Amino acid sequence: MSAFDPSGLRRWPDIESPELQAHDGADLLLLDAAVESRLLPGAVGSVVVVDDHYGALTLGVRAHGATGVRVHQDRLSGERALDANAGRLGLESGGYVHQPLGPGLFAGATLVLLQLPRSLNALEEIADLVAQHADPSVVLLAGGRVKHMNLAMNQVLARYFDTVAASRAAHKSRVLTATGSRPAAALPAPRFPLASEYDVGLPQPLRLRAFGATFGGAKLDPGTRFLLPLLAGARDAASAVDLGCGNGTIATYLALARPGLQVLACDQSASAVASTRATAAANGVGDRVEATRDDALSALPDSSRELVVLNPPFHVGNAVHAGIALKLIADAGRVLAPGGELWCVWNSHLGYRGHLQRLVGPTRQVARNPKFTVTVSTRG
Repeated sequence: MSAFDPSGLRRWPDIESPELQAHDGADLLLLDAAVESRLLPGAVGSVVVVDDHYGALTLGVRAHGATGVRVHQDRLSGERALDANAGRLGLESGGYVHQPLGPGLFAGATLVLLQLPRSLNALEEIADLVAQHADPSVVLLAGGRVKHMNLAMNQVLARYFDTVAASRAAHKSRVLTATGSRPAAALPAPRFPLASEYDVGLPQPLRLRAFGATFGGAKLDPGTRFLLPLLAGARDAASAVDLGCGNGTIATYLALARPGLQVLACDQSASAVASTRATAAANGVGDRVEATRDDALSALPDSSRELVVLNPPFHVGNAVHAGIALKLIADAGRVLAPGGELWCVWNSHLGYRGHLQRLVGPTRQVARNPKFTVTVSTRG
């Protein structure tokens, strides 16, 4: 059993709330399985951790003797939480390194710990990279909460590994162990980025691209579809911000609909940023869409923007929580100059109008259908 105690970890700078913890049962099971693998003591640069939520896995394998741990976290808040937790434990000097998702992350790895993504596309993208670039003897430990797991996850892993075994459930969680990576010739053909196109009332179809961990994949979100034609009523501006850009639909649509407009697209997901760049390039507007990874709009100064567009998420990781939407709305209000506009589409039952008025300014309803509401809030 793991001797590492993650109970003192914090989620900051992510949303913190009494009902939201910085670790879960899957972290505990994954650490136990890693210890049982006997691959941790003395491991130097051969252990990889993927999508560690707030640092429990990375700091746990370090506590059991692994150094030079390579870490990829899709969410920027996860990276910052890991670093902050390491600092609180006096580990600022290193022992792990952040790396982007790609061949270099897994090159020569003998042990990979993965917090299972809910998206099968994300799992497939990771499994493909592990099978192609890790050491042939690699052990992939993929853990998750039982309520979020399904047999399709086993089937995805089985396309890339000879053996996939499930542990007994404990702490309401389970670990899948995949071994025997298949040779390159036996692997499925690469699928990423995913691609689709839609008629959105422009002279050309809107071409969407998405990498595995991008929320919604390469699909046109129904709330965003409702919002797009209404943006013709947004104020004139030299630049716009797509906050929480996802696959880049809004940023690319704005650039296509308003020739000359410069668009800053922000998301804390590394996959979303890569997808937005790919979508903008596929539509010929890559020179006017700048995609950047940020925690809300932390890199922008106060009162610096005229137009922000937002389709806010209603989940923090796997947990449904309003905190993330309110954080984004508040930061939009902060960066808007007087007279600047926040255009927002949201599920009508969430009732965000009062929050918009409080955090941004006077808010009017632009349109509503049975599911979605579009509002514009003006900074006073």
